[in-house]
Amino acid sequence: MADESAVQVESKAATLVEPDLDFVRELKAAGGDTLKKCFQCATCSVVCELAPEQKPYPRKEMIYSQWGLKDRLVNNVDVWLCHYCNDCSTHCPRGARPGDTLRAIRALSFRHFAFPNFMGKIVGEAKYLPIMLAIPVLVLLLGIKIAGGHIPSGPVEYRDLFPLLLVDAIFIAVTFLAIGSIGFGIWNFLQGIHANAVKEGYAEDKPLVMGDYVKSLISVIPTILLHDKFKFCITNRDRYWSHILLFIGFVGLFIVTNVGFVGIYGGPLLGLDTNFLAPPYSFANPIKLFALLVGIGLLVGIILVITNQLKPKDAESTISYLDWSLIIAVLATVSTGFLTWLGRVGNLGTVAYGIYFLHLVSVFYIIAYLPYSKLAHLFYRTVAMGYAAYIDRPFGVEVAAAAPVAAPAVEPTPAEEEPPAEKPAAEEAAAEEVAAEEETAEAPAEEKAEAEAPEKAEEEPPAEAEEEKKE
Repeated sequence: MADESAVQVESKAATLVEPDLDFVRELKAAGGDTLKKCFQCATCSVVCELAPEQKPYPRKEMIYSQWGLKDRLVNNVDVWLCHYCNDCSTHCPRGARPGDTLRAIRALSFRHFAFPNFMGKIVGEAKYLPIMLAIPVLVLLLGIKIAGGHIPSGPVEYRDLFPLLLVDAIFIAVTFLAIGSIGFGIWNFLQGIHANAVKEGYAEDKPLVMGDYVKSLISVIPTILLHDKFKFCITNRDRYWSHILLFIGFVGLFIVTNVGFVGIYGGPLLGLDTNFLAPPYSFANPIKLFALLVGIGLLVGIILVITNQLKPKDAESTISYLDWSLIIAVLATVSTGFLTWLGRVGNLGTVAYGIYFLHLVSVFYIIAYLPYSKLAHLFYRTVAMGYAAYIDRPFGVEVAAAAPVAAPAVEPTPAEEEPPAEKPAAEEAAAEEVAAEEETAEAPAEEKAEAEAPEKAEEEPPAEAEEEKKE
């Protein structure tokens, strides 16, 4: 008896829920303001084309959000398998908008893993925007001051305002700081989602094998590059083109930047003539044409993002500050990039140098705050998709493969149309003997049942008689 009581106490202690009310408030402020409307009907999990069959999302994430279970949410791999198709929000009978809640969880997740932690809060709240802009402005003004602090006269040459070596030194330092921060964050994130997957029953309770994880990560790269998961969306399917253009634009400009870096510094380092790769490039140069092409792709992609955000949708949704801050930063970067080129070609003097300065501020903003902005999705989602492949949790194209559409049922062919094969005479005789024995055994049983029936009838008076007796 004492053991049973101990088990009951232990069971009650194991199911004790301690909600983090501050986290619930943060979720609401980040865009999940309707999460309390959810009444766990599971429509969202049913209509989601990406959710796996075992413990599908986003139903469980909605109840975790209502309960304020922060650790289960920020360490949740399923949150990152969601691609904000918003089909769940379209079909939600209560208007709880699960898609917005999962988007808010993602925003708080990389804020939670941010290093240093206070930067996640600064980048995530609009009231700190002046400070965020002041940092690159002051750093770059200091660089110009060191370089001489005056606007050059004559033909526009940006290196006369800001020597390339000084610009590159500043941006290399900022890039390495961002890489260190995002690396620290995603490492802790990977450990967190593994520990949570063990608790949820998705993964075995043993250490993460990094060699196998890296293989799984490589296996999902084609899915990431082609943005295959967006093709499963219905409500927000048009987000595919905007995202693929943004992805191609960023990757293309990253390649061009590194080619130019090799052109400037590769010769002395490698002992080769790399001057033909160094900027500035003529209009007919293949590198310039490639840069213009991917730059146009990036510009078109960000314009599509803006139009998609503003146009009416089947499901009401919110536009968070993190969304708009990144949209404006990307738009500013790509537009000032084109204007910087036109300013040099058109020899616009002071105007060109002013645009160039704004361009540097925009690029600094994107690189320095990448680990804490929505661009961090690129890294966190990649890590999560690799981990999902590592634990064999279906997502994307694999969902369709794991759960194919069932074929229509086929009626069995009647016995008359397909007569059974003839049995040998010996088998038929043996079968007849067995049947005869079964009939012999069944006869006494039937007689016994018939004999017992009247006795039971006498023992069990009719219901009407019982009622009369009660009256």
